Order: sequence, then C-alpha cells, then structure tokens
Amino acid sequence: MKHINNIVVLTGAGISAESGIPVFRSETGLWENHRVEDVCTPEGYERDPEMVRKFYDGMRVNLKKVRPNPAHQALARLEKEWRGGYTLVTQNIDNLHEQAGSEHAIHMHGELLKLRCYELKGGCGELAVTTEPQDPEMACPRCGKKVFRPHIVFFGEMPVGMDEIQKALSAADLFISIGTSGVVYPAAGFVRAARGAGAVTLEFNLEPSAVKGYFDAGVYGKAGTTLPEFVDRLLSEGDDYVSSLLSEA
Repeated sequence: MKHINNIVVLTGAGISAESGIPVFRSETGLWENHRVEDVCTPEGYERDPEMVRKFYDGMRVNLKKVRPNPAHQALARLEKEWRGGYTLVTQNIDNLHEQAGSEHAIHMHGELLKLRCYELKGGCGELAVTTEPQDPEMACPRCGKKVFRPHIVFFGEMPVGMDEIQKALSAADLFISIGTSGVVYPAAGFVRAARGAGAVTLEFNLEPSAVKGYFDAGVYGKAGTTLPEFVDRLLSEGDDYVSSLLSEA
C-alpha cells in the first residue's frame, strides 16, 4: 500500500438520512411523495415550473428543521486536520456538510439553497443564494433576466464540478464512499476511477452497495457511529490504521 496523502470522499443520501432527510428515491419510486419525472427533469420543469418551484421551496423549509450528525462533523474535522490533499464530493443537495463546518464540498447534484439563472431560457448561469420561497419575478443581477430556477442537477443534465472531481480521483491515494447505493452514475463509477489510480477504496454504508466488489474493505453500520472513530484513528495512526483495515477485510 502506498503512502496516503490525497483523500477523496464521496457522500450520498445515507449520511443525510441519519439527520432525518428522506433518501432521494424511496421503495415506492417517489421523492417526497412526487414522481421524480415531475420534479427533477427538464421536461417536468417545462410542464409545470410553479409545481417544481414549490416542491423545492418545501424542501428548503424542511431543511431548516434538521442538523448535521456526527458523520458530517467527522468529515469537517478531517478536512480541517488532514495534512495532505482532501476533496469532499457530495451527491446531496442539502447544506449539512457546511453546517458541520466543511468549507469546500463539491455539490455535484446542485444545492437546495441556491437558484440559477437558467441558460436554456436565455439566462447567464448566475447563482443566487436563498433560504426562502423562490420569487418567479426575481431578476438576475448580472443579466436582468427573470428566469431563475432551482440550482438542482435534473436528470439528463451535467453534474457540477466534474473536471475537478476527475482530477482529484486521478490523484487519490484513499477513496472513501459514505452512504451511497452505487447505482446512480456518474458517482457510482468514482470508485473504479480511484481504484484505477491506485487508491485504497473503502465504503461506509448500512449494507454493501451495488459496487461493493470495487472496494478493498467495507465498514457497515450507521456512519454517525462508525465514521467518527475511523477519522479519529486515521488522523492519529495514518497508513498503519488503513493497513489494519485491509488486513481484516
């Protein structure tokens, strides 16, 4: 095993579920009691933009009621105290990582607390921060257009920060996946990219993911319980601790 300097962390719905945020797609195929096709596709937004705006408005209200859990806090500590490279990528649109103290999370699927001046409607791509219901008459301060939409990556759209993510994966020595199903791409392919770069790959999950075979070891249980101990020992023992995990796998 090579010396660990650069760490890439991927988080998914599981880490936020421990704070009380519903997973993206439930066993019913619905998201917050809505068909995903209606609220998370360009076509759904084109059909009924008011419904889509109200859907994300409601999610913003609910976000005010939840707080980060010990797993979010452990990652914030890792970002602060790790002496090498560190990249946090999340599939989640909430701001729980930021609430916990993380400062540089890449939200590849967008952010609930931001709006974007919609390019397909002639907008300029400018982002605006909001914690309140969206005003459909809000004008963009840069281009003046009134075409803001939720800054959510709809199905079929390009995820945010892919160039930065790929660069980090290509230089990773340790890749950690937390609370992900392993079925949503491109994030599900990150473990293979990291493994191809020679990184040690670990997953933290309630149960093995769909891409379990690409991980060198797995730690199963609630991330709020397992991750703080992992971060504590990684910071104090470094390579030796990771080697011990691999020997036990």
